[in-house]
Formats: sequence, C-alpha cells, structure tokens
Amino acid sequence: MASNKKSRTRYAAFHRYLSMFLFTLLGIVLLLFLLQTNSVPHIVSRYLTEVDQNGELSSNKANLPKQSELSIFLGKKNQLPPRNLDLFPELAKDHIVVVLYVHNRPQYLRVVIESLSHVVGIGETLLIVSHDGYFDEMNKIVEGIRFCQVKQIFALYSPHVFNVSFPGLSPSDCKYKEEKHCKGNHDQYGNPRSPKIVSLKHHWWWMMNTVWDGLKETHHHSGHILFIEEDHFIFPNAYRNLQKLVSLKPEKCPDCCAVNLAPCDVRSRGEGWENLIVERIGNVGYAFNRTVWRRIHRKAKEFCLFDDYNWDITMWATVFPSFGRPCYTLRGPITSAIHFGKCGLHQGQGANNPCIDKGALNIDIKEVDKTGNINSEWDVHVFEHQSGYQPGFRGWGGWGDSRDHKLCLGFANMYRFRHRNSS
Repeated sequence: MASNKKSRTRYAAFHRYLSMFLFTLLGIVLLLFLLQTNSVPHIVSRYLTEVDQNGELSSNKANLPKQSELSIFLGKKNQLPPRNLDLFPELAKDHIVVVLYVHNRPQYLRVVIESLSHVVGIGETLLIVSHDGYFDEMNKIVEGIRFCQVKQIFALYSPHVFNVSFPGLSPSDCKYKEEKHCKGNHDQYGNPRSPKIVSLKHHWWWMMNTVWDGLKETHHHSGHILFIEEDHFIFPNAYRNLQKLVSLKPEKCPDCCAVNLAPCDVRSRGEGWENLIVERIGNVGYAFNRTVWRRIHRKAKEFCLFDDYNWDITMWATVFPSFGRPCYTLRGPITSAIHFGKCGLHQGQGANNPCIDKGALNIDIKEVDKTGNINSEWDVHVFEHQSGYQPGFRGWGGWGDSRDHKLCLGFANMYRFRHRNSS
C-alpha cells in the first residue's frame, strides 16, 4: 500500500516537471517565431526604430522634407558596401579617402575617371562618388570602375529627385523677378529661387555631412579626405604628392587648415620653384581632416544663411573668416590637378587652357607629373594678402529662399545623434 502511494507521488511530480518543460519549450518556440516574422511587441519595435533613426538619419527631427519614392530608393543604395572588394579586399593603413563630387556631365566624368585610373597608389584607397540626384549614364560609368574600391552615394534631397515639390520646383513657386502671390523668397537682388542653381550648394553641404558623419566607411576615419570634382583632371603623381603634403603639414605649416593639389588660381600650373607653397585654400583638389570639419560644421548657420549659391565663395567670404585667423593650405610648387571645362565657357579657360571640345581633351602630361615631385627639405613660401573674396562681400545671390536655409541647416543636423553616441 505504501509502495503504491510513493509511486503515485513520483508520477505526479514527474507530470508537473514535464508540463513545465513543455510550457517553457513552447514559449521559446513562439518567441523565435515572432522574431523571425518581425512580430515583436510594439515597445521593442519602437525601441529598435529609435535606435535606427538615431544611428542613421533622423529626417523628422532634422526638419527635412518628406522623402519621395526615389529618395527612399537612393537611401537604400547609399547603404550598399563598396564595389570591387574582391579585387581590393584591404585598404592601406594610412589611406586618404578620395571623394568625387559630380552632377550630370558624363563626358567630363569619363575624363576624370580615366585620369584617376592612372594615379599611382589609387588602388590603396577608397573612392566615394557623390551624385547630385540619379542619372543612369553617370551611374553606369561609375559602375565600370575596376581600379580601386568605389562607393556611390546619392544626394537624397536633390531638386533632381523631387520633380513637383520642394526641393524641386513646385507649381506655386515664384518663377519671375517681379512675381507676387507665389511661394518662396527672392534673393537680395530680387531673383526668384532656381532649383538647378541651389542644388550646387545643397549637394556640397549634404555630401560633407554624409561623408564625415553618415557613412560607416568613413565615420571613424580620422585622417584627411581629398575632395575633387568631375571637371578636375588628376595627374598620375597626385596621390603620392598628397600623402607627402599631409605628412609634412604638421612640421611645415602646423596652422594650415588643409593641403591642396593645385593653386587657388585655376589658371596657374604652379610656380615651378623649389619651395612648398602656403596660400588661401583653393577649390581644386583640397583635403582636410576631421578636426577642420568640426570647425566648418560649427559654422553651419554662417554657411546656410549667406546669400550665395556657390559653396566655395560662401566658404571664402564667410566661413573661413569666422575662424578668427587665416585658414591657409599647403601645396607643392607644381600642380597635380587642373580644372578643365568646355572651351570658352568657363572662367579661366581660353585658347591655351585645358578644355573639352567635341570630346577631345588637350592636357599635356609631362614626366614631372608622373612621379612624386615634392621634396621634404624645401622651405616654405607664404602668399599673404592674396586677392579674392574678402569678409564683407555680400554674395552673388541665388540663395535667398528661407526654405533653402532651413534645408541646409537640416543637413547639419542629420547625424547629430550619432555625434552624441560617439562622443
């Protein structure tokens, strides 16, 4: 009798343990099912969404326009890894990232990419191509690059991405100088907003914020980044000269903000002296580091509110002067990059200057342009009080619409949560 009672007790205990085990197992299986189908509880989903927004792009909090379908599509393309990882699996330890800023001039893009393909050392680094909108031919040209790692990014708020609404041209926007009862502010000279014009400055500022703070490939890059454009011809020795200038800057010009591959005078190919040159920053082949970018970023208000659609003139006339001391650059005495454009249609281009005309390019590459030609023993010659845009210049206009000011300031705040998380 006692034996039967003990058996029933053991059986009941076993049954309870078995029930608890099966219940626990069922809970685990259900949890795995929910995770696989993304049917997580609302509070978890909300948390993950906030983490993603804070880590990537917080468009609502940055007061950016609602993205179009094309903008969302391009945002996904921006997250793709670089191409050619199979050909160039590793970057050099102290590589200098190269960023190519392009619009929609395929004939120019082919020239600059062909020149880059001959640059000594280009396979050691990452090339980022920043597009002002999406243009199929431009995209295909870049997809054909095989000489280095290459990543494409597309300006998500380019006027070229918004066909019938801001930042593009909306039906109610002002279109004429004397027009009233329309949307938008005229500039200081009475001109209405032109989306194609303002896109130049918007793209540059969006690109800078994205390259320095929005890409996982460069977010922790502390060295210099080189910026070039689709109408810049890059000589074979450019990357080696760039590396040399960056290494010499702390010794030769510790107060310099940047290094340049070319003189600030786009018509000059250099002095040919046996000296390093210190002068104001030029807009052809300029490179600076994250410390300088932080100084620029802190001047977002000055950049975004200055009534000039040119990013470079805005920098020269208001941002750099606001640093409190001259912002010089270090370069060599012979250029390693030159600006080209359609013959006779761009400032500084003439009969003896490089240009593209009917697909032909008249750039003469000499032997001195093929290998590094900077000597670390050279002294420094400083050009002071150079002519150019000075503090007090009011700007050429084209940037008077308060919507553009707001969008520009929004770009400065796109990744601000990432700043906080990484500081």
